[in-house]
Amino acid sequence: MNPVPTSPVGEVDGGLLRRRLANRHVQLLALGGAIGTGLFLGSAGVIRLAGPSMILAYLLGGIVEFFIMRQLGEMVVEEPVAGSFSHFAHKYWGDFAGFASGWNYWVLYVLVGMTELTAVAKYAAYWWPALPQWIPVAACFVLVNGINAVSVRVFGEAEFWFSIVKVTAVSAMIILGAGLLLLGGGGAEASVGNLWRHGGFFTGGADGLALAVVFVMFSFGGLELVGVSAAETAHPAKTIPRAVNSVLLRILIFYVGAVAVMLMMRPWNALADSIAAAGAGDPYGASPFVRVLGELGVSGAAHILNFIILTAALSVFNSAVYCNSRMLFGLAGKGSAPRVFLKVNKRGVPAAALGVSGLATGLAVAVNWAVPERAFGWLMSLVVAALVLNWTLVSLTHLKFRAAMRRENRRPRFPSPGAPWTNLACVAFTVFVIVMMAAAERLLPGAAVARGLWVSVALIPPWMALLFVCWRAGRARRGG
Repeated sequence: MNPVPTSPVGEVDGGLLRRRLANRHVQLLALGGAIGTGLFLGSAGVIRLAGPSMILAYLLGGIVEFFIMRQLGEMVVEEPVAGSFSHFAHKYWGDFAGFASGWNYWVLYVLVGMTELTAVAKYAAYWWPALPQWIPVAACFVLVNGINAVSVRVFGEAEFWFSIVKVTAVSAMIILGAGLLLLGGGGAEASVGNLWRHGGFFTGGADGLALAVVFVMFSFGGLELVGVSAAETAHPAKTIPRAVNSVLLRILIFYVGAVAVMLMMRPWNALADSIAAAGAGDPYGASPFVRVLGELGVSGAAHILNFIILTAALSVFNSAVYCNSRMLFGLAGKGSAPRVFLKVNKRGVPAAALGVSGLATGLAVAVNWAVPERAFGWLMSLVVAALVLNWTLVSLTHLKFRAAMRRENRRPRFPSPGAPWTNLACVAFTVFVIVMMAAAERLLPGAAVARGLWVSVALIPPWMALLFVCWRAGRARRGG
């Protein structure tokens, strides 16, 4: 297949992105973004907050993300270009909106990459507890950036197989857990009744459930990678809708199903205590899924699962590295980043954008060296704040896009259901998440997972102000 233009940028410096991602790559990219550290490790911090009602938190978050995916999918099908929603914000809202959404997303995925690398270190500690946390972080950083440096096809193949491993593992875990429950092999403590015993279904009350939603949001960051990959996807008008429409079903099966089975296998309070003990008080010190299998005494299963969820973290980091380089490429095409990021090598890889993104994400090594016990919690709260901004910008940009379509008397080929009302509901939801983050320490004083969440919220105004200053400076330099 010959290289084809993939963005309004055209051919710059002799290079173009290439449509080398097939349907199977994009389908698994969507799934890869949905199954990762948020499920396997982030759920550890949610158990004590909400108990069994965390199932509802995952369901609610999944529904909101589905609508945001449909809003993004509608725009991408009409214009499958590099930069995804940053391009749409530029075109339909204005230069600053495009600049802010693009750079916020780039920083978001730098933080996601750092978080996933930190999770890798926690999984490695299951086997080598004395190993310094920064060592596995550095090793996986080099491995994944090397994969992305080869070609987009190699990235797609790596992500395909990473995701196959994850899907197989989660499916096997659900089937194994259900089988043990039905056949009585889970021991005396395994019971469906664990979902309402030990304090009831809503053990954390309304506050616990509401705060659980905040942490659940971390789990769903990554699904929008489907939109970012559109510029390198063959037949995006067919491939993107298939990937987007499958999201809700996957969330129901893999998130809600896996969490429900896990909570049936052991009382939620005993599981929360076990996680805290394993992590020396760190609420994210161990994967609840690995703890459950270990306590069941299933021979070798806990070790196998730990390897698989380590692979899952590598998968999400792999996607983050890819996403960051393509977002910088798209920003450069709009004049919102230096033109050096438009350089594409002979294999179709934006090497400069990849290198700079890698250097930024490499800060994870330093963070895990300096504050290993706090790194994951800090990074996750920053990710949620940046993710909430991203989702809000996507929903609002889609409203601008719809207005432009109406003025041109055009009908979208892949319309988002319920728009504009679902857009407003999504924005209201993101505002709710921000409010809960700001109030977390007051609602749950002393809770380790709530500590410092307000800092992430407090950083949003200065972050937006910094973006505005940088945007104005760029315009002044160009004489705009």
